[in-house]
Amino acid sequence: MLLKVTTVMKQGVLVIRPEGEFDVCGANEFRGVVDRELDETGAKHILLNLQGVDFIDSSGLGVILGRYKRITQLGGKMLAVHLEPNVQRIFELAGLMKILTVHKSEEQALELL
Repeated sequence: MLLKVTTVMKQGVLVIRPEGEFDVCGANEFRGVVDRELDETGAKHILLNLQGVDFIDSSGLGVILGRYKRITQLGGKMLAVHLEPNVQRIFELAGLMKILTVHKSEEQALELL
């Protein structure tokens, strides 16, 4: 299944909801959509809802890290919600859990921004 990426602005935060396999093909789609949305909206924070992602590889991790670097250079934050257990394990192994704050829901994460 290809990665489908939907976005919405909530309270000035770019909420990104990828769905499907976050592999090399999905990473390219994710990068294009997110970069375009960041340019168009001027969002200062990213909320990554990974509820629809059950697989991620190094390409997916790399593109998430790239967006993290971009948003933090602007003084913003990247938060994550709804990590599936196997995706969370990969995040832990890759060290992403040390730089991303993970919350239980979009509402909880938005309250903290």
